[in-house]
Amino acid sequence: MARIERRPACDLYHSALQVHVPEETFVIEQTPVPDLSGQQRGVVAGGAVGSRWASRFRVFRYEIRLWRNGHIPDVAEAVDSPRRLSTEEDRARRVLDLVPHVPTPVWGRDELGAGEMWNSNSVIAWVIARSGIDKESIRPPEGGRAPGWQAGLVVAGSHHEEADS
Repeated sequence: MARIERRPACDLYHSALQVHVPEETFVIEQTPVPDLSGQQRGVVAGGAVGSRWASRFRVFRYEIRLWRNGHIPDVAEAVDSPRRLSTEEDRARRVLDLVPHVPTPVWGRDELGAGEMWNSNSVIAWVIARSGIDKESIRPPEGGRAPGWQAGLVVAGSHHEEADS
């Protein structure tokens, strides 16, 4: 894609959140659907990957997790992470409350007209933006990109009233 857009190639990043509240920790992440035991992983939503018609096959579906006491399998490989975004408990609870309301358009497409494809970065950006955390202070590590991030911010701004109801 960098060659097509005539820009330097960058490392690509996948976003996820760990949210700590006094009684427990939650992991928020968008991932492929590994099996049919989503309830164990705190799955609260899901969508199609690539195209809606293909989503009848598990390999073409994603899940959004709000996983109580969950883990991020590759967190040890994270670059420039973790980053503390807030220490406010009410902000953390707002984040947790928002996750089941994240839009679920087709992954890898721009169905919502945000100017960029929807993916895991979009989900996290949407949650952060809607929660009131300062989204401008969050940037990928130097030399990297988080494709889909801007789509999450755009959609969070344009669906403000709808997600509050």
